[in-house]
Amino acid sequence: MPSIKILIGGIGIKKEIGIALALCLAAVLLPAQAGRLRMATTTSTENSGLLAVLLPPFEAKTGLKVNVIAVGTGQALKLGEAGDVDVVLVHARALEDKFVADGYGVNRRDVMHNDFIVIGPPSDPAGVKGMKDAVAALKRVADRGAIFVSRGDNSGTHVMEQSLWKAAGLSPSGRWYREAGQGMGPVITMSSDLQGYTLADRGTYLSMKDKVRLAILVEGDARLFNPYGIIAVNSDKFPHVNYLAAMQLVAWMTSVEGQEIIGGYKVGGEVLFFPDAVTP
Repeated sequence: MPSIKILIGGIGIKKEIGIALALCLAAVLLPAQAGRLRMATTTSTENSGLLAVLLPPFEAKTGLKVNVIAVGTGQALKLGEAGDVDVVLVHARALEDKFVADGYGVNRRDVMHNDFIVIGPPSDPAGVKGMKDAVAALKRVADRGAIFVSRGDNSGTHVMEQSLWKAAGLSPSGRWYREAGQGMGPVITMSSDLQGYTLADRGTYLSMKDKVRLAILVEGDARLFNPYGIIAVNSDKFPHVNYLAAMQLVAWMTSVEGQEIIGGYKVGGEVLFFPDAVTP
């Protein structure tokens, strides 16, 4: 458990404290701090518009300003490993578990989930529409040489895509396979421009579907489940991180109020993310 140095009467006292106590102390101690919380998160939480509705109430309650760095999950975790952020909100469970096991993060909590989908041109030149097996669908895209745009950025989406190609026994390459090295929003736009296929998280696609010429072609495979977790960066390893503020955000996102905002966020009448911390 992270140790936090508390100043009482000008004397520094280092104590091991639990989450509940940390949150109580935060309400008293945080106003004296800089009021800054650095969060590294995925492009999907930013591109979908979720953070624009989820963070303002938190900032109003706490007086904290959340500085968001939206990158792929791999890069977000690297920022945590360098102690350059206070908290991470990501979606690649194996990478998250390693981040915690290696001592960089503490107090991981489930926040929400959606799912991955294969999207592509409505004309569907690869003929994958309606398939329920994502591995078979990607293999068909490859066999027919249809354009596929990859994130190529070690994001949670890219990690999922790579696992699907591996399951298909393929190492995609060639002119049909385009590695963008960009976030989800730009990749969806690029796929639309090229009339190619890509793997996307449902939330970002739904937030953009009226602006692109792409349709959902493959969905419903249990392998495409996409959970998100929030993790405070370990203050034992990085004493400069704002652990108390990070835990306030962890508590907010997993609280009834935060979960209701997540579950209530819709685009075009469709729910983009489903809360996991508080069950209905």
